[in-house]
Amino acid sequence: MNSLDGVMVIGLTGQTGAGKSTVSGIFVRNGFHLIDADAIARLVVKRGSHCLADLRECFSDTILCPNGELDRRMLASIAFSDRRKLEMLNTIMYPYIMGEILRMIHRHSQQNHKLILLDAPTLFESRADDFCDLIISVVADAQTRKKRIIQRDGISEEAAQRRMHIQLTEEFFREHSDIVLENNTSLEDLSSAAQELSAKLIHYYEAKYGAMV
Repeated sequence: MNSLDGVMVIGLTGQTGAGKSTVSGIFVRNGFHLIDADAIARLVVKRGSHCLADLRECFSDTILCPNGELDRRMLASIAFSDRRKLEMLNTIMYPYIMGEILRMIHRHSQQNHKLILLDAPTLFESRADDFCDLIISVVADAQTRKKRIIQRDGISEEAAQRRMHIQLTEEFFREHSDIVLENNTSLEDLSSAAQELSAKLIHYYEAKYGAMV
């Protein structure tokens, strides 16, 4: 739960390949101000950053491109091949990501942005759910997600399966979320559900705080 009066932070998460980006886009178009945890994760590992130095110490210079930037594909191949290595990666990165998320929430509040969408694939793992007033998860069946991941990321079926296996289960998302959106039919159905949900949350905010957004 965030502690800023008059600010509502909605956490958006879910399984890889389930369609979270579609939901995020609709919420943003309807007036929510986005905090993109993936973008923050890229920011904190920029060349010369403390986070990148910590990653190099843990995983060696093999994770660097010749220009000194992080080789994301190489790091992903290492981390997603071994749950222990993924935990090491997360232990290093999450404190940097969490600090930046907190700064952005306060920055939005100071700019009078009252509806914030925290789009975070690892919302629970990073404990960023502690900042949220309400959590939405997007889920879909395994075969559908695998096809989407292969097409989206240009990786093999085996690599896609490893990514899916290392994530939290659908049962976990259902048990720890306030709202679950299923994406097993069509993009149009998911978009319609997201549109309806965002409108309801805006109405709830306006009724609770007596203020238009």
